Amino acid sequence: MQNNKRPTALVLMLVLVLFGWLTTSRADRAATAKEPDSYQELQLFTDVLSIIRRSYVEEVSVKDLVHGAVNGMLASLDPHSSFLPPEMYKEMKIDTSGEFGGLGIEITIRDGILTIVSPIEGTPADRAGLLAGDMIVKIGDRFTKDMTIMEAVKLMRGPKGTKITISVMRESFAKPIEFEIVREIIKVKSIKARTLEDNFGYVRITQFQERTHDDLIRALTELKKENQGTLDGLVLDLRNNPGGLLDQAVKVSNSFLDKGLIVYTEGREEGSQMQFTARSAGTEPDYPIVVLINGGSASASEIVAGALQDNDRAVILGTRSFGKGSVQTIIPMSEDSGLRLTTARYFTPSGRSIQAKGIVPDIEVKPMEIKEVKGIKGVREKDLANHIDSPGVEKPTPSEEHKDLRFSLDEKAQQDYQLLRALDLLKGWQILKNLNGNAA
Repeated sequence: MQNNKRPTALVLMLVLVLFGWLTTSRADRAATAKEPDSYQELQLFTDVLSIIRRSYVEEVSVKDLVHGAVNGMLASLDPHSSFLPPEMYKEMKIDTSGEFGGLGIEITIRDGILTIVSPIEGTPADRAGLLAGDMIVKIGDRFTKDMTIMEAVKLMRGPKGTKITISVMRESFAKPIEFEIVREIIKVKSIKARTLEDNFGYVRITQFQERTHDDLIRALTELKKENQGTLDGLVLDLRNNPGGLLDQAVKVSNSFLDKGLIVYTEGREEGSQMQFTARSAGTEPDYPIVVLINGGSASASEIVAGALQDNDRAVILGTRSFGKGSVQTIIPMSEDSGLRLTTARYFTPSGRSIQAKGIVPDIEVKPMEIKEVKGIKGVREKDLANHIDSPGVEKPTPSEEHKDLRFSLDEKAQQDYQLLRALDLLKGWQILKNLNGNAA
């Protein structure tokens, strides 16, 4: 009898400490002690734990039972709160540094279904054709029903070069389709930049990592060097950006704002009530900005889009964003484990909570496939026999006459309808600015 009492007492002590630490702040612990109902519910837990240890058909370790209870407790809260065992906690810290092993997708639970928030550009998942909104119904030989995010991540992670098959359902599919993907060491470069046309820049942010803001400043500096020291406009592409670090989203927003509120958060604890305001130091010049978003733009990318939209600093173009308006805090636990807990909601400067709503673009532009229409040719003056040429203009050679006059974008960009519309908007902006500047 004595041997049974001691382990049970230790388990009870562990659970009491864990329960109290998770559900109360330091300031509230004294108040919690006055709530007998909490301890009555806790007694039910310890009774069940004791019965399982005594009567379950097979012996189960106390550690496994406590971890299972913690996972179940967090799963009942929201899709983003989870317990991180040592292995997952270590990988989580690696993720934010921009290098990890796996497929290259951000996932969540939506309506009880494991869903892809977005594939990370240039990763195996992206190359395989996975899309934001795809529902993962099976990983290997395991169905994902009732599977937690952490379980799914653990299954999809693995050594470089190993294969995994996932079954995906999409709105356009009649039935789930299998994708065989080879795992890689994912090294995510969070910033990609280039010049679209003279004096018009393009910056894509794939994730908000530890170095994102510094990489952004370097990219903008290089773009300005390429364009005689200035930019006439910028396309900031946040499509399929699943988010990342809050402080990096604030710093990126601050790069384009010289004043005004960026974002504020509200939670139960004092430390979760924060407010971030832009400062004028280091702000980019006031060139026009078009921000691209879509259903794969989540969390930190929505903070940036909301801040620039509410401060009238940018036009938001694309489709409604994902709608993740909650803040998760990573809390170190014993044995090198961690707790990922939703501790606050964030709000855009105008007081909007985008939780489950998303950022609505100022100009809705859905992605479209661009195809050249062949066989239809209009007749113009130059096509008429014996037409008169303009004075002082040499008649073009046949090769020059039929030359592709589209601007010098790469082939992929020329097929990106949303990007083309963003560039058109910037060019129109510049034309109007020049017209107003020349007005008498």
